[in-house]
Amino acid sequence: MSNTIQEFNDYRSKMNEVILGKQNKVINRLFNLDTNTYAEGALSTKTKEMLGLVASMVLRCDDCIKYHLGKCHEQGISTEEMYEIFAVANIVGGTIVIPHTRRAAEYWEELNNQ
Repeated sequence: MSNTIQEFNDYRSKMNEVILGKQNKVINRLFNLDTNTYAEGALSTKTKEMLGLVASMVLRCDDCIKYHLGKCHEQGISTEEMYEIFAVANIVGGTIVIPHTRRAAEYWEELNNQ
């Protein structure tokens, strides 16, 4: 696994443990709701991860983009599918999403090269 990917995953896990360990009812419920939102349902987990990625790109959250890229990779999304996802995000979000697309493309390459 690339150092960038490992560092991101390790930091995310570490800080989630810190946050959830404080036992704040609202935060813990929010994290649980997030987890359950992406579970298999009427929409597949693959579809939900693609939707999450588009929303993250439009909202310009690089951490969220990396997270959903990793999940999309786990779901077996192809590079051709990924670039269609990027296209949707750019149409919806406008040209301000282009820098995030660059970083997303770079991270996607790293995921595929691990």
